[in-house]
Amino acid sequence: MSRITNFFGVLGLGCFFSVLLFFNGKYDSPSMHEMQPSAAFLEAEKNITTAVEKHDDFSSEIINKIIDKQRKIIGNDMKDYQYPNEEYSVSVRKLEDLVMEKNGTPIRSVIVTTWRSGSTFLGDILNAHPANYDHYEALLAFDIVQIRGPPLAEKALKWVKDLLNCEYQDLDEYIDYGRPHPWVFNHNTNLWKHCQAHKGVCYNHKFLSSMCKLFPFQSMKLVRLRLRIAQELLADEKLAVRIVLLVRDPRGILQSRKHRDWCPSSPDCSDPALTCADLVSDYKVAVELLKKYPTRFKVIRYEDLSLDPYKHVEELYKFYGLNLHPKTKTFLESHTKTNKGGVSSTFRNSATAPFHWRTELEFEEVEEIQQLCSTAMKYWGYVPASNATHQKEFNPVTNYTLKL
Repeated sequence: MSRITNFFGVLGLGCFFSVLLFFNGKYDSPSMHEMQPSAAFLEAEKNITTAVEKHDDFSSEIINKIIDKQRKIIGNDMKDYQYPNEEYSVSVRKLEDLVMEKNGTPIRSVIVTTWRSGSTFLGDILNAHPANYDHYEALLAFDIVQIRGPPLAEKALKWVKDLLNCEYQDLDEYIDYGRPHPWVFNHNTNLWKHCQAHKGVCYNHKFLSSMCKLFPFQSMKLVRLRLRIAQELLADEKLAVRIVLLVRDPRGILQSRKHRDWCPSSPDCSDPALTCADLVSDYKVAVELLKKYPTRFKVIRYEDLSLDPYKHVEELYKFYGLNLHPKTKTFLESHTKTNKGGVSSTFRNSATAPFHWRTELEFEEVEEIQQLCSTAMKYWGYVPASNATHQKEFNPVTNYTLKL
């Protein structure tokens, strides 16, 4: 009887996720459609999938077969890869140097920013590399809050470090949150194809840890953890992370947040004063980090990335010690020319995407933001609008370099 019950439980869970993914793909980002496994992939997986007593209770044999298959895929993807070999302060000569299951250290790329600052676009650029394991937003379960110190900072840092170390055994809360919220996993394209082919495997600690340890590159974006706390990751020599602070004009941030249902109820998201206080705090910490970690910390403005994506992505990949893979170039070509999809889509005309606020906000709204954010705008090189006519015509960004 229990087997029949569990079978229908697995079936029901699969239907539930299918409905979720349908509506997510239809009304959210068209890039989600690219995350579906191909028919050939699903066919190849048939000999691995088997019935189980629980939807997340997979045998070691099944897990090992999936891991072995992925290991071969990564080896093929990295066949012609040009390793840094001391360039960009990265001492790597072969794949094993970057693979945790071989006692190597992966290149860990962390983006620190805030909501609606272009982090999904930048994160997808990094994840376009075929041998990347994307932790996406590690702190989604913390809800719509900014973590600036106690009591949440210690827990948040442990989650981040556990993920970057591929240690899932203490992350039950993180994994449980991912059960009804598939976007915890579905941005990780290399993981998600296995989640779909083997329902429930992505809730298995052993599988997640083993899969993560295969990949030479890891990426993560943090939109809830302020730089003052995130800088502790740089101090952890074992992690050897490289952090990019992604900054956006507060007028663009706040205009973009108006489209999100989850934002207005949280002051950390909707209050311009809090948003700009974070931008000021991040600036002050960034100045010190550039002095202390010149090869492992970098600042980039979303506007600069959008106006000249190829130049800045090439610089960014060099900073991370990554070779600019042809698939990354293909991603840029397809995602920076035209607008497609909803507000979460990364298919955008990148030259205009950061500046919609000039036509979508009334000058009275812009003026209020500018009054509350004058210091942040000065620090980050954003020009105030003088009036409604000026707002629609002027260039709001300066040629900018962070002054040490």
